[in-house]
Amino acid sequence: MKINDEIGEEGLFDSHAHLNFKPLRKDIKGVIERARNAGVTRIVAVGAGDGIKGNAQALEIARSNENIWATVGVHPHDAKVVDDKALDPLVELAKDPNVVAWGEIGLDFHYDHSPRDIQQRVFDEQIGIAKEVGLPIVIHDREAHSETLETLRRHYSERRSTSRPKGIMHCFSGDVSMAGEIIKLGFLISVPGVVTFRNARSLIEVVRDVPAEKMVIETDCPFLAPVPYRGKTNEPAYLRFTALKIAELKGLTLEDVARVTTFNAVEVFGIESRPRRPALTYTIRGIMYLNITNRCNNRCYFCPKWTTGMVKGHYLLLEEEPSAEEIIASIGDPTRYPEVVFVGLGEPTLRLDTLKKVAAWLKSRGVRVRLDTDGQANLVHGRDITPELAGLINAVSVSLNAPDADTYVRMCKPGQGAQAYEAVLDFLRAAKRHIPEVTATAVEVPGLDIDACRRIAKDIGVKFRARVYNDPGAP
Repeated sequence: MKINDEIGEEGLFDSHAHLNFKPLRKDIKGVIERARNAGVTRIVAVGAGDGIKGNAQALEIARSNENIWATVGVHPHDAKVVDDKALDPLVELAKDPNVVAWGEIGLDFHYDHSPRDIQQRVFDEQIGIAKEVGLPIVIHDREAHSETLETLRRHYSERRSTSRPKGIMHCFSGDVSMAGEIIKLGFLISVPGVVTFRNARSLIEVVRDVPAEKMVIETDCPFLAPVPYRGKTNEPAYLRFTALKIAELKGLTLEDVARVTTFNAVEVFGIESRPRRPALTYTIRGIMYLNITNRCNNRCYFCPKWTTGMVKGHYLLLEEEPSAEEIIASIGDPTRYPEVVFVGLGEPTLRLDTLKKVAAWLKSRGVRVRLDTDGQANLVHGRDITPELAGLINAVSVSLNAPDADTYVRMCKPGQGAQAYEAVLDFLRAAKRHIPEVTATAVEVPGLDIDACRRIAKDIGVKFRARVYNDPGAP
């Protein structure tokens, strides 16, 4: 299998590379060629470092090479050389269309190459400039977690879910709690090759906890080469090993990680990409999902339909509902997948005839079929539809989502009101008689009594699965 077949058409995006540093700059053509051959399709060359002159070097590399962009800024190590006029030339460089961020900037209390008070002053100044010129920031934080968070809180309010990310916490070294605070403020977490190290317990925990939608990946080359190249000069071609480790930790495929983190990087840097086309079919973890409608009986506040419309890097907001023939054509050969699932960003049973037609086609080819549903189909259609699914659906996953009707109405806002919850329970009972595998699920929304939901599923006699909150498309 070719590398790009594993990675997918979007490729990998190295969000932080010091291409202007001597180990790489002296062989820049070779570095870029090896990166392309390894499936790295985009790179951001970070200007800060090697003194202020590194910015011009990084920008020149970006100007000279397709799909490479640059940042400008003053690293905290160099803060001591910043006087009243030192940042003016960077403001001019930032006008170049190849410049996509201001950074890396921040605080480094490990080396203290510049006095801490000066680091703080220059950090504040550069955040102000970045806001003025309309660029996201790339943050360096080493052994200065609390001070970095305090600074960001002073300059930025918490992000609205529909707004563009404000920047990247480069080479993240904090814990899960800090990651949550950074994400609330509207920043992405950048994962370096350190995640492949055996002693990287804290970063591994962060990667397991943080949704892929809140991550980008980086090499920080020529530093921090991942295993199996640890200790050697790092370069963008090695980014694949970081992505593979993230895939392992999160139960995703390499293609999933590449697709999601590339989308995140394109979004935060404001880089033009191909127009979004809604996916009728899409894959996550090698499973095929069918997006046949965006209509729904509920208005759950945690549904990505109300924010980005994205699930694991797939854009799912349909312009119009596809026909059964269009869905089948989009699937291709269904035997390539261990399972095909009706789900998308809507309620599949609202298109019951289309669902049954496509499911029959899948079953005729020996494919396992699953339905993810809100469980209100019998109420909506005015009859028990579960016998109609017999022989077409191998498994059904029903969104229980609450231990009682009041909680269900508050969380899911069903169009049918309080009766919708009892309809969900009745659907679970009926489905048991006609579908081999029936599972009730609930999203782990903060404050929800998951154990109570689990007990309800047990009383009905079906399986139960808790779903991760704020991580659409998670296992």
